[in-house]
Amino acid sequence: MGIILAILIFGFIVFFHELGHFTLAKLNGIEVTEFALGMGPKLISKTYKGTQYSLRLLPIGGFCAMGEDAEATGATDNFHSKSVWQRISVIACGPVFNFILAFVCALILIGNIGYDKPVISEVTKGSAAATSGLEKGDVITKLNKTHIDVFREITLFNMMHSGEDVDVTYLRDGKTHTVNLTPRYDKEAGRYLIGITGGAYSKPTVLSTIKYSCIEIKYQIKTVIDSLKMLVTGKVSPKNLSGPIGITQAVSTSYNESKAYGIKMVVMQMLSIAILISANLGVMNLLPLPALDGGRLVFLFIEVFRKKKIPAEKEGYVHFIGFALLMVLMVFVMYNDIVRIFK
Repeated sequence: MGIILAILIFGFIVFFHELGHFTLAKLNGIEVTEFALGMGPKLISKTYKGTQYSLRLLPIGGFCAMGEDAEATGATDNFHSKSVWQRISVIACGPVFNFILAFVCALILIGNIGYDKPVISEVTKGSAAATSGLEKGDVITKLNKTHIDVFREITLFNMMHSGEDVDVTYLRDGKTHTVNLTPRYDKEAGRYLIGITGGAYSKPTVLSTIKYSCIEIKYQIKTVIDSLKMLVTGKVSPKNLSGPIGITQAVSTSYNESKAYGIKMVVMQMLSIAILISANLGVMNLLPLPALDGGRLVFLFIEVFRKKKIPAEKEGYVHFIGFALLMVLMVFVMYNDIVRIFK
C-alpha cells in the first residue's frame, strides 16, 4: 500500500506541475497539442478545441506538449511566436503551481494538527542552554539574525550551523533577552546540541492557519536551499542524495508507522510528505540548470536583456547536454537509494 501511495502522491505532484504550464499556455493562446495524465502507452484520449487530453498507463505524473516549432512561420499560437514575458510566465508557472499545491496541503495539515510554537518545554541538565540560563516556557524568537517562527527552524539552524556559537534571543514574561552559547557535542545523538526540547502543537485559528501555512512553505524552501548549500560546500556527501526509490521507501515507512493510529493520521502523514516533495520539486525546477525550467528561464531572461532571441539550435544543444547529465545524476541517485535499502 505504501508503494501505491508513493506513486500516487509523486504522480499527482508532477501532474500538477504540468497543469501550471498548461494553464498559462492556454491563457496566453499557445497551442497545446496534448495534455496527458500519466506516462507510457495511451489508454484513452479525447480531442477538444485542438488539444488531445489523454490518460496513459503509468500513473507517474503527466506532460504538457506545446507547439514549439522554432521554424514555424506565421503561426500565432506557437510558443516561440509569443512575447518573451508570455513565455516566461508559461515556464515559471510549473514551479509556482508546486508551491500552490504545497500551500493548499499545508492549510489542510495545519488546520487539523496545528503548528509547533518555538517554546522550550524542557532544558537538558548540564547543557549549553542550561548554563546560559534558558528555562522552560521561554519563546525562542531569533538565532543570530535568523527569525524563528516554529520549533523545527531551531533544529534546522542547529544542523546547518553545527557547533558554531549562537546568539539566542528569547521572550520571557513579555521581555526580550539575548544570550550567547556554544552547542555541546552529544555522543548519544552524534551531533552538537543546544540542549532544549519543545515543539508542542498549538490549535490554530483561521488566520493563524493561513499564516503558518505560509511559514511552512518558507521553511520547506529554506530547507532545500540550505541543503543544496551544504552539498555544494561539501558539508553533506552526494551519497546522501535521494530520488524516487528513496521517496517510495520513506512513504512506505511513514504509512506503516501511522496506519495503527487510524486513517486520519495516515492522511496527515501523506500531506506532510506531499508538502515536502512539492516544495522540493518547485525549488529544484527553478535551479538555473539546463533541461530544467530554471535553465529555460535563464535563456528567456538573457533574451529580455539583449532584446534578441538566442538561436533555438544553440539553446537546444545546451538543454540536451543538461538532460544527459541529469540522467547520469538520476542513475547515481537511484544507485544510492538501492544501496541504502540493502544495507
